Formats: sequence, C-alpha cells, structure tokens
Amino acid sequence: MTTTEPPSGRSIPPDYWDRVSNRYDRQLWLESRSVRCLLELASPTAGTRMLDLATGTGAVLRALVVRSSRPHHVVGVDRSQAMLGHVPPLPDGWTTMCADARDLPFADASFDLVTASYLLHLLGDADRVAVLEEARRVLRPHGLIAVLTPAIPPGGPLRPLARALDQLAARAPEWFGGLRALDPAQPLSAAGFELLATRHTARGYIATCTLARRATGAPDPGDAAAGTPAGARRRAD
Repeated sequence: MTTTEPPSGRSIPPDYWDRVSNRYDRQLWLESRSVRCLLELASPTAGTRMLDLATGTGAVLRALVVRSSRPHHVVGVDRSQAMLGHVPPLPDGWTTMCADARDLPFADASFDLVTASYLLHLLGDADRVAVLEEARRVLRPHGLIAVLTPAIPPGGPLRPLARALDQLAARAPEWFGGLRALDPAQPLSAAGFELLATRHTARGYIATCTLARRATGAPDPGDAAAGTPAGARRRAD
C-alpha cells in the first residue's frame, strides 16, 4: 500500500510501490513463513468472507490458495495497480481491487475477516487509525482482524539483528521497505478491537502475528471523535 508517513518520520514516496513492483516478489520467501503463521492464526474457512488489505503482489492470497480449507469469497485491495498486476490468477469468487485502505469501497459489516500483512508499520499515526477504523467498520459483529508486523524479540540471539534492521529501515525506508518494528496491540485496542492471540516467527522476517476481534457495544472510534452518530458513515453497497 502507498504510504506517506512511516513511523520513522521519513517519507516513502507515493510511487514507491509502483517502482518496486517488478522486483518485489524476489523477497516473498522472507514473508512466506510469517504469512502462513498469520493464516494459521486466523483459520479462515470456506464460509469466511475475507478482505486482504495491502495485497501487493498477492503474498497472502498465494498462501491462502494452497490451504486445504479456503474461503469462497476473498477480496484483495491495494493502492498500487502496478503491484496488483503481479497477482497470479485467482480462484473463482476471488478478486482484487485498486482501493485505499483508509476509505474502503464496501458497505458496513461486509466481511468476517480482515487481514493486513506488513501494512500497519508503514503508516503514520493518523493513517493507521483511519485504516483500523475502516477495518472495524467493514467487519461484521465479532468479525476478526489478523495483522502481521515486523518485531524486535525481547531477547535471544536474533534481537541484535532485528534492532539493526529496524534502525536501517528508519534511516533508509526506500531501501528497506519501511520495515520498522511495531507492536499493534495498542492501536488495535484503541480502534475498538479485543486482542485474542499473538504468535511470533523468526523464519524470514522476524515478525508478530496478532489476532483480534471486533468488539461490540463500544462506539465507533471515528464516529465518537467526530461527534457523529453510529452508522452515519455507512457506505452503500
């Protein structure tokens, strides 16, 4: 997904993902284990209506298609049409769409599961809030969100390597794709999600997979902040 303000405070140019689209797949092997971990945690089934944010060249969709149980209805969205152009052929009922995760073109409560693989850490605070509010809006009551973010282990031999990568990403986001470490727990909770489970993986990129559920009974964070009644931001089908 195109972003304008990574946590480092240094900007990734808007056309960055278009420019790297032809070579992005060279590093998918570094994402593959953590993406599989994300899907194992989310455990989508045939009846799951699933939305994948920042699909890119389809890392999540590629891992999903080979699972023994996979959803019949999947939508992948990304702001970069060039990245989407590298998504391989998809099963019937699956589709991709060029769209902004901060303003999704879907009605309220359209999906059972939203995934966001290597997205949230790329965003500045305001954009991260907007993306999570939109994810909550399009999820059905008790719907799930599964997010994958780079991590720095609290200890162990991989901690120095993860810290070094985090520092390099802060200094040169264009070269390292903005791979800043991010604990998504606080942003998810603030956006109205209930944390359910967390898993860590150190094969390929060192990352954290987090599963959360759309909390019910709480006002929509965006509506509360804007002083608007719940449901006023509802999209049309």
